[in-house]
Amino acid sequence: MKIGYPCVNESLTCSASTTFRLASYSAERVETVIANNLACLQRILEYNVAHGLHFFRIGSGIVPFGSHPINTFPWPTRFAAEFRALGDYIRAEKLRVSLHPDQFVVLNSPNPDIVQRSIAELEYQGTMLDLMEMDSTAKLQIHVGGLYGDREGAIARFIATYRELPERLQQRLVIENDDRLFSLQDCLRVHEAVGIPILFDNFHHECLNHGEPMADALRLAAATWHPTRDGVMMMDYSAQQPGERKGKHTSTLEEALFREFLTHLHGLDVDIMLEIKDKEASACRAIGVLRELQLVAAEATSAV
Repeated sequence: MKIGYPCVNESLTCSASTTFRLASYSAERVETVIANNLACLQRILEYNVAHGLHFFRIGSGIVPFGSHPINTFPWPTRFAAEFRALGDYIRAEKLRVSLHPDQFVVLNSPNPDIVQRSIAELEYQGTMLDLMEMDSTAKLQIHVGGLYGDREGAIARFIATYRELPERLQQRLVIENDDRLFSLQDCLRVHEAVGIPILFDNFHHECLNHGEPMADALRLAAATWHPTRDGVMMMDYSAQQPGERKGKHTSTLEEALFREFLTHLHGLDVDIMLEIKDKEASACRAIGVLRELQLVAAEATSAV
């Protein structure tokens, strides 16, 4: 079992997703920003290793305008060595990484232009994982997409688009159950059609479900992951922020709720991404809970 957090480390003084305005685009600026973002990503990974956090969601903004037509800078060749070195470090430290393309990635859109832009974004993010020589257990996490007033048609369009994707992207993609439109049962229908794994979100399942108990839902999702091709099931964990609208993620880990959630695993091995506002702070507390419960080894950590 691994614990992680997404994109940003608030304990460090750098960002791995620095960008700039499209109007100020230049090849020189792209090169400088990518170099700085990759250096910061290395610092984040080192921090994570020192604190026992072995799962990290890399931000989408490593390469500014990575899938935009304006970006003609040959970043995959210019930074091939840097990406490879990151991959070597990830493997050496037995880390796991993923990416979560932004909400504009909608493979089931009825608008062909949106679909093509979505595929271009997946190609860009998949290329980063390829350059790091990550195997197919490093995933790109997306949602089924929009409903467009027709659930059956929306699911059918996702399936049709997925089937047209290059195999290298198919092997990286996972779908997440969401809190308003597509439940775990909807995602299971997509999995049955094309074999895509389901990245389970416990909080979304609490918001939108068909009565499946949490333990049952976890096992249904875990069964969609091939043990070698996909690896251990990835999942997102969060909880409701008290006093806020339904679906608002908590700002910090509520340890009692986290402990209660862990009781539903019943020995199931999962890699847990905390979608919680204070990121690495909550992740470090979650690791403490897992060590106390002997769900991960009580290894030593050191400050960075």
